[in-house]
Amino acid sequence: MSESDTDKNRWLIALSAVAIHLSIGSIYAYSVYQNPLQDLHGWSISDVTFAFTVAIFVLGISAAFLGKYVEKYGPRKAGLAAAVMFGGGTILAGAAIQVGSYIGFLVTYGVLGGAGLGLGYIAPVSTLVEWFPDRRGMATGMAVMGFGAGALITGPVAQELMTSLSIPMNFYILGAGYFLAMALGASYIQKPPAGWVPEGMDPDELEDTNSKGVTVSTDLSQLTANEAIKTKRFWLVWLALFINVSAGIMLLSVASNMTQEITGASAALAASIVGVIGVFNGAGRIVWASASDYLGRTATYATFFGIQVVAFALMPNISNVWVFAAFMFAIVTCYGGGFACLPAYLGDLFGTKELGAIHGYSLTAWALAGVAGPTLVSEIVERTGSYSLSFYIVAATLLVGLASMALLRFDINGIKADNQSTSGQPTLD
Repeated sequence: MSESDTDKNRWLIALSAVAIHLSIGSIYAYSVYQNPLQDLHGWSISDVTFAFTVAIFVLGISAAFLGKYVEKYGPRKAGLAAAVMFGGGTILAGAAIQVGSYIGFLVTYGVLGGAGLGLGYIAPVSTLVEWFPDRRGMATGMAVMGFGAGALITGPVAQELMTSLSIPMNFYILGAGYFLAMALGASYIQKPPAGWVPEGMDPDELEDTNSKGVTVSTDLSQLTANEAIKTKRFWLVWLALFINVSAGIMLLSVASNMTQEITGASAALAASIVGVIGVFNGAGRIVWASASDYLGRTATYATFFGIQVVAFALMPNISNVWVFAAFMFAIVTCYGGGFACLPAYLGDLFGTKELGAIHGYSLTAWALAGVAGPTLVSEIVERTGSYSLSFYIVAATLLVGLASMALLRFDINGIKADNQSTSGQPTLD
């Protein structure tokens, strides 16, 4: 019996996806390794940080190139391969640390682990879109929330393991744990049977609004990945993701120092505020993704940009630490929400035929934004001695993001009009 012939519980599919994303989401706890690795081997801050940068960059690039692998072999085999690469990369990183090899650490944690991150990120998400045609945003938001919240588990666990055992042993134990959690999750994930719809949902009435107010609509088109990347709407979504991630990751990269300089907060208070950011990062993913099922994905992204334009324009002049923190939390929810809404948005625009590959291609925006955001703010601060200019530049780019959503709405409406005139039937709302 093939993967698509067996009916399974879609909520367990979702939980399996969460298990994978919680594991790879440990990357957000990477800062706990900064001081221990510096003290153990004398590696500089930039040395340790570079491994994180490599992992994030490889994540985006591998997601693009391995999307076709997900489509060819299915989410189960892709998830198992991700478990081997991410879990194995973490274990081998422990060995590199034990022998004091910095290059070995870059290759194992940054390159091998980063490839596992990319494959593990996209493997379950496109499958969830197919299992939840009535709740695309909510379902993908659940999984991606796991990625955002992974640090909440890994951070304290890693700190305890490094304190009570050793730094290499921490990587051995966590790597084994990641492998088991990801392998178990992957073993249950598979695509739904052809033509499957949730119980009580009429496949012939996909454009109706259900009793809970969620509009379940047919996809704008059914395109392959190669066809999708040749469309204007793909690159408008890519640009929106790049701008949204650049803004969020710029803020995350300097959150503590920036809070202290602009508001005069103590280092301890700034650190506490930064710790809470992870909660908003994770919560924003499920809240915004679920809301997008009601608001529509284009309107949701436009809301992200509108909120952030105001926040970035005002923050340089806010001296009250709690008002400043509130704006930071709002920005971080938009950062996380952008990731969570993306798979459902791509499904709306291009269908589910090769959604994994399309999702992978779009994540190259993440890889480049992961370099652009922190580089922008560090260069500006070094040259001007202030964060203010970087805020205003980001606010201006967010206006470009808002314009991209207006152009995308215009493009979508044009395609819907063409579809309707061709078929003579109402189309995607």
